[in-house]
Amino acid sequence: MENFSFLTSPGGLRCWWVLFEVGAGGAAGPAGCVPAGCALIHALVLRGLRKHPSFFPAGIQTEHPPWFGTHQVLHSSSFSSLQRFPAWEAMAPQGKVYRGSVKDFPGFNANQDAEALYNAMKGFGSDKEAILDLITSRSNKQRVEICQAYKSLYGKDLIADLKYELTGKFERLIVSLMRPPAYGDAKEIKDAISGIGTDEKCLIEILASRTNQEIHDLVAAYKDAYERDLEADIVGDTSGHFKKMLVVLLQGAREEDDVVSEDLVEQDAKDLLEAGELKWGTDEAQFIYILGRRSRQHLRLVFDEYLKIAGKPIERSIRGELSGDFEKLMLAVVKCIRSKAEYFAERLYKAMKGLGTRDNTLIRIMVSRSEIDMLDIREVFRTKYEKSLYNMIKEDTSGEYKKALLKLCGGDDDAAGEFFPEAAQVAYRMWELSAVKVELRGTVQPAGDFNDDGDAQVLRKAMKGLGTDEGAIIEVVTRRSNAQRQQILKAYKAHYGRDLMADLKSELSGSLAKLILGLMLTPAQYDAKQLRKAVEGAGTDESVLIEIMATRNNQEIKAINEAYQEAYHKTLESDLSGDTSGHFKRILVSLALGNRDEGPENQTQAHEDAKKLADVSSNDSSDSLETRFLSILCTRSYPHLRRVFQEFIKLTNHDVEHAIKKRMSGDVRDAFVAIVRSVKNKPAFFADKLYKSMKGAGTDERTLTRIMISRSEIDLFNIRGEFIDLFDKSLHHMIEKDTSGDYRKALLVLCGGED
Repeated sequence: MENFSFLTSPGGLRCWWVLFEVGAGGAAGPAGCVPAGCALIHALVLRGLRKHPSFFPAGIQTEHPPWFGTHQVLHSSSFSSLQRFPAWEAMAPQGKVYRGSVKDFPGFNANQDAEALYNAMKGFGSDKEAILDLITSRSNKQRVEICQAYKSLYGKDLIADLKYELTGKFERLIVSLMRPPAYGDAKEIKDAISGIGTDEKCLIEILASRTNQEIHDLVAAYKDAYERDLEADIVGDTSGHFKKMLVVLLQGAREEDDVVSEDLVEQDAKDLLEAGELKWGTDEAQFIYILGRRSRQHLRLVFDEYLKIAGKPIERSIRGELSGDFEKLMLAVVKCIRSKAEYFAERLYKAMKGLGTRDNTLIRIMVSRSEIDMLDIREVFRTKYEKSLYNMIKEDTSGEYKKALLKLCGGDDDAAGEFFPEAAQVAYRMWELSAVKVELRGTVQPAGDFNDDGDAQVLRKAMKGLGTDEGAIIEVVTRRSNAQRQQILKAYKAHYGRDLMADLKSELSGSLAKLILGLMLTPAQYDAKQLRKAVEGAGTDESVLIEIMATRNNQEIKAINEAYQEAYHKTLESDLSGDTSGHFKRILVSLALGNRDEGPENQTQAHEDAKKLADVSSNDSSDSLETRFLSILCTRSYPHLRRVFQEFIKLTNHDVEHAIKKRMSGDVRDAFVAIVRSVKNKPAFFADKLYKSMKGAGTDERTLTRIMISRSEIDLFNIRGEFIDLFDKSLHHMIEKDTSGDYRKALLVLCGGED
């Protein structure tokens, strides 16, 4: 029975009690919280086998790509329930490789350091530079020894002296560095729940991200420092499902096995779907049980399976089914399961972006992660936000506070140009997820009971006489599919002998006219017109050329070529060639042929392609670089390119996008990056462009209009989902805030709803 002893451990029993309380208060009882008995017993057997590897029958193998680190996932054809998932294998811990930015100081002498700090604070004024240099270059263990030596030498408390001598944010940072990690977390939580109000974000960040051992140390440190029970204080200061999930996390009882049961993965994904999307109301207990207890390796696979069966990531379902602090906590748990480095990179970015800086958050993360995974956070930060953490701290802080933070950061990644394992693992995972087929949905559907004559009459009436009824025009045009609009054009001419496009052009103006007239063209005609505008006249709009040519499929490209020839009596290729040059011209001409392979991946060829890209990325021959990238990125199928890019990461520890940005520049770089992002996640590519068209001062209405028109019947619904996932605000909300009048009204209809 020793392999099942966790069920009767204090932590295990407390988790069961919490889940019983949740079940008793909800629609489902405790039985609803527990997966099918067979699956659970099966998982327990696997756990026992993992603890006693000698019990495994012959045939068990361990295998993993060499760059993935030391983690092994058991795999055998004799166990159908054991499955190897290479993408999540990549996310496993990296053994004993140190990923912190602060290390033990060589030649350390606690007494000498204590004396140096005493002298820095002695007399009138303090030598802040000496204090920050010394403390930020010592590990936490060494700082604790310095505190002890200081008390032995001078009979004084070093932390108390530092508090007295220093002020403001700099004092908070230095004092935080002097505390052992568990006591630092305990102090943060005590501050979060003391006084009026609760800092829920602090509670969420700490409890969602710490390991079992870190949680146990935190509980003990809280008891030692404040002579209070942390769980009792949390329960007294929070409520509802938020409280219950916090209590589960406080047990530090998350499963920690590497062995994963495929059956249990499928069952948990199904249980989460049935507890949320498929249920009237939400069974929060099921979410708490699975997300609060299952191992990280197991949950990563559950999230993969959930995406397959639900057609959406688990985060989107949590946003739709849960609310308030409970929703934020569960999202934080999911993010930390996926990648703690990515979670903390996002927290740091939000702490510094916009007006003002959330210094408490910045200090807490820079201190707590400096000896754990700061190198990985830095690289994920640079990859995700295209800016180094070092430079953002430099721009957003000042004085000794800035100097100390930069020391903890450990370096400028924009200068170093290196790619760390955690970011490579995140990139590998993203390519694996991008291969999961998700149904693409537009927001504009064919109108039921469609009557082209009736619509033609409504439009004529809206434009007849004095004034124009823009509302009626918007109602008809934005709520019909493109095929139905083409029928309305014919009916209008047949009824009135007039050109509807000409009438609309004379009656409407500004942004609304461009939007409505764009909707009346066929997709190929509209793209052809946008390309023509991009190349005619003085200057070339390369961003439009890249957006359209890099994202359209073969069929769409061929239709654009035909529409372009018909409208302008010349070939698209000739105009592209005449208006661009060099490698950028060659990329556009290649894409304009519409000859991309449409077959499945070829594993052997993918490895060879990746080797070509990897070899050339370290080659000084610039011409060879662009030529080889062009020959692969512009001709291979999307499924094949996904495999190529995964192989590239294995070979180089770089994502291909990073290699492109590092080695190329200008329009060539932008074109290749657009292709890569389109292959990875086309809705996310357009969500990013929409966001950039509206953020900051002013609105890029050309880009906003172009994307809303061109994607409205293809994947605008998916773009909406990616938009809120990426930017924590809905596309609907941003359009509403950033536009006005009838133009806004028409865009919101195309958007299709608030998320």
